[in-house]
Amino acid sequence: MDAIEALRRRRSIRRFTNQPVEKEKIETIIDCARLAPSAINIQPWEFVVVTDSAKREEIARLTDYGKFIKDAPVLVAVFCKETKYYLEDGCAATENILIAACALGLGACWVAGDKKAYAEAVREKLGVPNGYKLISLIPIGYPAEQPRGEVYKRALKDVLHWEKF
Repeated sequence: MDAIEALRRRRSIRRFTNQPVEKEKIETIIDCARLAPSAINIQPWEFVVVTDSAKREEIARLTDYGKFIKDAPVLVAVFCKETKYYLEDGCAATENILIAACALGLGACWVAGDKKAYAEAVREKLGVPNGYKLISLIPIGYPAEQPRGEVYKRALKDVLHWEKF
């Protein structure tokens, strides 16, 4: 699948099959994440891949809107070293993960991390050193659902402004 098609097809998937995700696909996804742009090319990110079901369940319980994390065969936690643009850099890496997962036929969903009450507990549970911020939690797996029809998105003509707003 090419990049434009992956961008157009990507949807938030919250239900997954029990089929394990191949290690090669996860490594490809993380490789795509590390290729994201970052301010001054600092690349402040680190990625923790969680395949242990008990650990995913513990993390899912900590979240407010990520209870479905326990049902995904893989969880990627995106952390960034606290730099001036850590949030922008980590969000760019997160988006690359979502697009790469879609391109590989996998489903994924962005669960918030930064500024959430559970961010510190997740950092500690995953053994991430102090000085790193949780950006996102991304459950990944083979989709057990297919979103019906088109997801509402504002029309291009309503969001594109030439020369002035």
